[in-house]
Amino acid sequence: MPSPPLRRQRDPERKERILVAAAELAARRGFHTVGMADIGAEAGIVGSGIYRHFDSKNAILVVLLDRVMDRLQSGAEAILATAPNDRSALSSLVRDHIRVAVEDRSVLAVYHREIHNLPEEDRRRLRRKQRHYVEEWVHVLAPLRRDLADGELRLAVHAAVGAVQSTLFFRSGLATERLVELLDTMAHACLGVDPAPMDSSEPVLTNL
Repeated sequence: MPSPPLRRQRDPERKERILVAAAELAARRGFHTVGMADIGAEAGIVGSGIYRHFDSKNAILVVLLDRVMDRLQSGAEAILATAPNDRSALSSLVRDHIRVAVEDRSVLAVYHREIHNLPEEDRRRLRRKQRHYVEEWVHVLAPLRRDLADGELRLAVHAAVGAVQSTLFFRSGLATERLVELLDTMAHACLGVDPAPMDSSEPVLTNL
């Protein structure tokens, strides 16, 4: 009997190129203005080739936004599982969020600009993840700021996260090291907690 034809394997690197291309285009132009052909050209493949990995442009958006929220959530869970105290945990949460904002700037920018364009079910699911992530911060901040009421704690956390994410929507021109330093100082100021010393195991961001 003749051997069965080999099934064509999907290239995982191509899928990643598609996601990177879609994030960069959407961050620059807005996702609604970007077509499959645009994404394919940016990724170096024909637009029709995208359909081997994603059913639609919306499917790309869902994967991008899920990915960034899962990255933030997994980082928070790892920090809370290993931090020696609340102050150290809070500073690590701040610094991990800064890392995502700097390293995955385009994807996080797409999250904030495009989440309202998702189907309602996906939007609600991602909003739940976002609320859970904020509650992780609130839980750690509460023992450090016993002077704040519940709503005030949440306001402080949202202010700190907003300070970090301010860098998503304009190019400061600052060197990465200086940008990270300023964001760290500003976020802690919003929280009203002095930064914990930098853990020697934390990787240092340099110019990207």
